[in-house]
Amino acid sequence: MEKVIKKVAAIHDLSGFGRSSLTSVIPVLSNMGIQVCPLPTAILSTHTGGFKDFSFVDLTDNMPDFINHWKNLNLEFDCIYSGFLGSPKQIDIVSDFIDFFGNRSNLIVVDPVMGDEGKLYNTMGKDMVYKMKNLIKKADIITPNFTELCLLLNEKYNPNISEKEIKSWIFNLSKMGPNIIIVTSVPEERSALEKFSNVIAYDKKNDVFWKTTCKFIPTSYPGTGDSFTSVLIGSLLQNDSLPMAIDKATNFINQCIRASYGFKYPNREGILLEKMLPILNMPLVNSNYELLENDIK
Repeated sequence: MEKVIKKVAAIHDLSGFGRSSLTSVIPVLSNMGIQVCPLPTAILSTHTGGFKDFSFVDLTDNMPDFINHWKNLNLEFDCIYSGFLGSPKQIDIVSDFIDFFGNRSNLIVVDPVMGDEGKLYNTMGKDMVYKMKNLIKKADIITPNFTELCLLLNEKYNPNISEKEIKSWIFNLSKMGPNIIIVTSVPEERSALEKFSNVIAYDKKNDVFWKTTCKFIPTSYPGTGDSFTSVLIGSLLQNDSLPMAIDKATNFINQCIRASYGFKYPNREGILLEKMLPILNMPLVNSNYELLENDIK
């Protein structure tokens, strides 16, 4: 059978309001010409960032039947992409999913969503961190933010970390199994007036570090990590190089934040994704990535 469109199995929750998880993953990848096959882990009235009294429907017990139907259909995926998972049992389900549908030719991407700004999300516990350490062993690529990097390594959150130290942390995490580790929201303060947010990546196969840099904007929006990883995956499936894919994802999120920051609306609603989707198909004019010195032994 001829493969016309590449397919991504997206294992995330679905929030009815707020741009996160599947409501970000689907439009981003669809705009990049890739079919999203969603496997919902839960259905929520809103995402959990900044909203109270939200409705939550746990789909853990429904996921095996969903997956078994896909098995019976002999579906094949170019990428398996997991994001927010609501329980240790869901991590086990995703692990089994990777064992069955994963192969040498497809891409396994795990976004270990667990926390931000130095702390776990309210829905997460230490058991989730322990289970996530096992799940990332099966991934080709993981995309933790800086807080999640600390959690996976049992390191103390330190926003004043040096570049050499964070490279050492990423290198140590690579020993757990992932071939590529891409850490987002890495803080860098060059002076009181010069603050940056970096993305630092390590490619274990080629033993190289990459970095992209953006000026820090004093705001935050839920769901930016979901959009970042989705653009990254879309770029890689379009046969871009790893540094170009990282650059494209970083540039997209940076432009989304800048465009959203100029409007007065509740940050909990997320970035103004719909306004920015068209730029996904525009050529990247200015490349921002740089190759870092590999001084880690």
